[in-house]
Amino acid sequence: MIYKGSCHCGKVAFELEGDIEGAVACNCSICSRKGSLLWFLPREKLTLLTPEDAASTYTFNKHVIQHRFCPTCGIHPYAEGVDPKGRSMAAINLRCIEGLDLTSIPVTEFDGRSI
Repeated sequence: MIYKGSCHCGKVAFELEGDIEGAVACNCSICSRKGSLLWFLPREKLTLLTPEDAASTYTFNKHVIQHRFCPTCGIHPYAEGVDPKGRSMAAINLRCIEGLDLTSIPVTEFDGRSI
């Protein structure tokens, strides 16, 4: 399935290809503050519809995840990183996907504070 998403103002927009079978709610310091519901998929399944430099990047702690956000409206639609097997991954904030019924998606809690 193809999904479209963006930040609030639309300056960071993207398309995704895949099947959303579940979401992750992480309690780490950044995810808990953002209130993200995350869906992980291979980075090549994320297509930016706006220039890559439309989004700013924030990193912290070990600086291995690039938290991407809109410098205009402040919304964090996705992050980029590498999984334990070395594959490029994207973590999509499902709250930024157009027309998605979040109540129909099972959510798994992840204890990111413990990492």
